[in-house]
Amino acid sequence: MMNVKTYLIDGNNLMGKIKSLFALQQKDKQASREQLVFLLDKYFKTQKNKCVLYFDGFPSITIASDFLKIKYSQKQTADDLIRRDITNADNRKTLTLITSDLALAGFAKVCSAEVLKSEVFAKQALQSKAGEDESGIIDKLTNQTAEFKKLFGV
Repeated sequence: MMNVKTYLIDGNNLMGKIKSLFALQQKDKQASREQLVFLLDKYFKTQKNKCVLYFDGFPSITIASDFLKIKYSQKQTADDLIRRDITNADNRKTLTLITSDLALAGFAKVCSAEVLKSEVFAKQALQSKAGEDESGIIDKLTNQTAEFKKLFGV
């Protein structure tokens, strides 16, 4: 029987590798977290894998997710919480840590977990899908604008 993979995602680290989320995070931390959850939900809904998303600190407003378990580090760091979860895992070989933090990645590797850099995951899983959707929406809006101009003789 094939084991289900569990992705452990270093949320702040991943946001730092996605330009639009990084920019948003500088202005509105909660909104950037919500956007990340939205993107990850969209990705993981087509997966049989589990996903745990880690954020530093405390939740300001609870973010709902259908496909992710969201953990806040409270008074410790998200890295410490991730280390603890890796240490306590029943089967570390089913874990894939998504981070570009070298110390955390090194710890995960020593514990037999797989590591995927945040920027690689962002490109593979999130930005390609978001980019397709975004360009499709822009095309539709452009076409609709042309239609309206024809209709109203502008």
